[in-house]
Amino acid sequence: MAEITIYTDGAAKGNPGNGGYGAVLLSGKHRKELSEGFRKTTNNRMELLSVIVALEQIKKPQAEVTIYSDSKYVVDAVEKGWVFNWEKKGFAKKKNIDLWQRFLKIYRKHKVKFVWVKGHAGNELNERCDQLAVKAA
Repeated sequence: MAEITIYTDGAAKGNPGNGGYGAVLLSGKHRKELSEGFRKTTNNRMELLSVIVALEQIKKPQAEVTIYSDSKYVVDAVEKGWVFNWEKKGFAKKKNIDLWQRFLKIYRKHKVKFVWVKGHAGNELNERCDQLAVKAA
């Protein structure tokens, strides 16, 4: 199966405030864009939700997925193993527990790796995700 590439971004006007997420999924010649807006949310919630919703679109189990995100919060939590330690400790004193639990459930169904990209630095697909997120917010 071809690798699936996902770009994600989240945005919030205020913390909390109106927010939204955007995601672009690429697989072979297929492309899908996702976005949704929320009230009284945070940037970190939108960054994490963009990843979750994108992964939930993948129907075939154990897909090879590369996620490009400008969120150090999300990328570091997974790539540095923090979220797995939070889980072992019952997410004590952590924020966004509902989303992290939802993330781990879908994350474990696939072979996922994260790549951090600098935001607002001219990366076409990261910029597209930002546009989708801001518009949805």
